Amino acid sequence: MLWFVGTGINGYRGLSLAAVDVLKKCDVVYVERFTSALSDGDLQGINSLLGKEVKPVQRWFIEDGREILEASKSKQVAIVTYGDPLIATTHSELRARAAKNSVRTAVLHAASGIASIIGETGLHAYKFGRMVTMMSEPQSAVSVYTTIFDNLLAGNHTLILTEYSLDESRKEPFFLDPTTVFKMLLEVERDQRHRILSDGTFAIVTSRIGMDDQKIISGRVGSLVQAGFGAGPHSVIITGTLHFTEADALTTLTENLDQPSDNSQNIKRISTQMIERYAPKAKQAVQQMREIIRQDKDSKGMFEVLDNAEYYIADAERFLHQAKYELAVLSIGYAEGLVDALRFQKGINPWNSPS
Repeated sequence: MLWFVGTGINGYRGLSLAAVDVLKKCDVVYVERFTSALSDGDLQGINSLLGKEVKPVQRWFIEDGREILEASKSKQVAIVTYGDPLIATTHSELRARAAKNSVRTAVLHAASGIASIIGETGLHAYKFGRMVTMMSEPQSAVSVYTTIFDNLLAGNHTLILTEYSLDESRKEPFFLDPTTVFKMLLEVERDQRHRILSDGTFAIVTSRIGMDDQKIISGRVGSLVQAGFGAGPHSVIITGTLHFTEADALTTLTENLDQPSDNSQNIKRISTQMIERYAPKAKQAVQQMREIIRQDKDSKGMFEVLDNAEYYIADAERFLHQAKYELAVLSIGYAEGLVDALRFQKGINPWNSPS
């Protein structure tokens, strides 16, 4: 049988009485430390608590899983993990493989680090959008930036888990510092320019949740990058629309550096930005094209084309108001296409005409 056992967020001291009872009866106890931090002290604590040696294992061992599944066919085997054991997709995948191999499984749930982070800040759990992990690779920042953008469009908060790794080549575990997270995201902002992140963006940094020295700091990014966060693990939250009770919690339950503010207030979809930018230009181009061809004796058909272009512009604005974003973009594209068709026919360019 294969047991999945969570310690909760307080290290080995968070193990439940039921968990301790099961682990004492197990023939093999593996402890993984790649999903989050379980210290050497926690390992020693588990050994002392159980009266036997547990086996710390690396990510590849859990992901491979063959030795675990083979042992579980004839022995009582347990995997101990930080937080809740089924938050990590690696464990869920292994559990599914166990079922396919006729290995019985059971789960002893514990406090989730993710739920604890949200609860400790005082934010409403149902107002969080998609969660994402920030790694030190530059491409990771682009993915995180996109997730923040999508969440803010819905007024939702974004929980960003930060990179943690522990391998034999390092004496100490690696935790991605929140200051680095902000700097990487600001670099993406300078490239993408969706206006979702700046020094004025309100954010929250949580560090070492569940430990004796846990710390939660909230404020604008410009203030947070000047703060010290200490050792990890860290998480970052970019807030969306804040209920007044959430704002009150942030000012009273966290080390608050700046007044909480709504980051989603001025966020616009890319399609909205396009229509707001191009519709006025398209209207101006149509008007200038009318003036250019007004004295053309064979311009009757051209005026009909320009009429259709104006209809498409009006459709784009109407679709945008109706939140039919794809149709809005298509309509403005059709309008510009008609103007361009006349431009090529007449050899003139109203897009570059002075306003």
